[in-house]
Amino acid sequence: MLSIFNLNLALLPEAYAPFDPIVDILPIIPVLFFLLAFVWQASVKFR
Repeated sequence: MLSIFNLNLALLPEAYAPFDPIVDILPIIPVLFFLLAFVWQASVKFR
């Protein structure tokens, strides 16, 4: 029963089905900002 409930939470409603690929990418965005901070610091030589 619990696994069925978790599966329902993981699926988007039918109206949002076209946005499913975007939603899969969204959790990666904070990681990109974290990596951007290192690139930025490397460009200013870690002042």
